[in-house]
Amino acid sequence: MSDASLSPPPADTDKRRQILDGAREVFLASGFDGASMGAIAKAAGVSKGTLYVYFESKEALFEALTVEEKRSLAESICRLDHDDPDVAAVLRRLGTSLMEAMVRPDHIASVRMVIGAAEKFPRFGRAFYEAGPLLGRARLRAYLDAQVAAGRLRAMDTDLAARHFFDLCAATTMRRLLFAVGDPPTEAETTYWVAEAVRVFLAGYGPEGR
Repeated sequence: MSDASLSPPPADTDKRRQILDGAREVFLASGFDGASMGAIAKAAGVSKGTLYVYFESKEALFEALTVEEKRSLAESICRLDHDDPDVAAVLRRLGTSLMEAMVRPDHIASVRMVIGAAEKFPRFGRAFYEAGPLLGRARLRAYLDAQVAAGRLRAMDTDLAARHFFDLCAATTMRRLLFAVGDPPTEAETTYWVAEAVRVFLAGYGPEGR
């Protein structure tokens, strides 16, 4: 291993972004096992030497790509206004954004790839979970805490409630698509399934006496 690989990785730069974009292309096309640092360097338009300055191994590159993409996705989906009093509308927007992101072919492929690699590299699964689902759940939990405090929802275990909402949204399609069964939902199906998820959630967690 070269001395460069022992140095702290460079800060986020255009070159690093270029490498991550190339890595995404190769990983999605070839899977984790089928991808090589040579192929990634070629797709990114950099030399292998430059690639190793930024990432010491294929594993480190895959983990960095996973964390960055899932964190960005969770942050973009879970932008929740704690002061918005229309809880049903907030949850409908969240559920719709979540489902639209979950059923994208690149997201399905990414989940499959992480699952396939996680047995050999458990940290991949942990990185995916912490950067994506766990971050999203924390943001929804904070929103629910604010709604409970405002009296718009009943007192609850907000962490468990956040899990319930995400599972209600995912239950209709995510597992099926992971196994390549059927097509992604239509817009009408997404609207209906999210509305039902919100209805069931509020039936369980809506304010007392309503």
